Amino acid sequence: MNAGVHTPPPVEYAWFGALCDDDYEFLGVADPALRSSWEHCADIVRTAERVGFDNVLLPSGYALGIDTLAFASAIAPTLDRLRLLVAVRAGEVWPPQLARQLATLDQLLHGRLTINIISSDRPGETLHSAARYHRTLEVMQILRTLLDGQPVEHHGEFYDLTVDPPAARTVSGTCPPFYFGGLSEAAREVAAAAADVYLMWPDTLQAVAAIIDDVRARATRHGRALQFGYRVHIIVRDTEADARAAAERLVSRLDDAQGTTIRAQSLDHASAGVARQAELRAVATDDGYVEENLWTGIGRARSGCGAAIVGDPDQVRAKLAAYRALGIDTFILSGYPHREEAERFGQLVLGAAPQGGI
Repeated sequence: MNAGVHTPPPVEYAWFGALCDDDYEFLGVADPALRSSWEHCADIVRTAERVGFDNVLLPSGYALGIDTLAFASAIAPTLDRLRLLVAVRAGEVWPPQLARQLATLDQLLHGRLTINIISSDRPGETLHSAARYHRTLEVMQILRTLLDGQPVEHHGEFYDLTVDPPAARTVSGTCPPFYFGGLSEAAREVAAAAADVYLMWPDTLQAVAAIIDDVRARATRHGRALQFGYRVHIIVRDTEADARAAAERLVSRLDDAQGTTIRAQSLDHASAGVARQAELRAVATDDGYVEENLWTGIGRARSGCGAAIVGDPDQVRAKLAAYRALGIDTFILSGYPHREEAERFGQLVLGAAPQGGI
């Protein structure tokens, strides 16, 4: 290799575990067979491993679905190579105890744990955004120190503790990577100071490039370097016409009032990131496209990640490659229903990808 030539890290393709009752054949129409359960979500995760994904995001929500850490502990021993991206909501569990839980889970995964830090209100509590992100930063600092096997002496606004690391240690003896997202100023600063992978929700290529530049500059000011991830839905079919038809079918039974109710159920429904997803829907074309192959219709019935890459396999690969060229190293993908769409993406995109990835 020539000196000075930058080689990007290998791309990571992750799927979505749908632990939060977020699985549908028709958006907004509940199907008891697709509700979050051990059997259904385990089927999604095992399918993702079989078809070639590298990781699976296990989301966390209080009001919906099933518990993330309990599910991860149960599924981990059944997996051969898949990493798990386990979401934890900062502040819901006392950090030293959470560190012990995460270290134990990493042992069950033979060192394949990754951690998605969520800055969210605790159930029953509403905290101002700036304070909530400050608490999240304290949690990340405490967790990283303890998972690195070091004692903590922390005297902050939200935590005041002196504690040795738990006896349970990760396989590597160091903290697994922190994945973290958020669009606000406070979120970007927390990512720059304490995250390993900064996650973004769907946006235009121009906007994604600007966000990466901004967060990368912030990290540099902290003396750090970040990787970048992109969370988006996928609707891929043999032809573009078929993919567009599948997108329209997905929302064909959606009642807008029900969609509003679904979005409001999320603890982060008022965040800057959710507001940006609404802006994209507002400026999209009549059929929901905000730029080529990026469709915003999913956001009509979902808080958070509200757009999908829609197209044939070549178009999907080209769109992912365009994000990759901007600096995206991780793609966290999903589709409805999740097991069937994981299978389809694996066959049409991952299975047909050239050696070395898309």
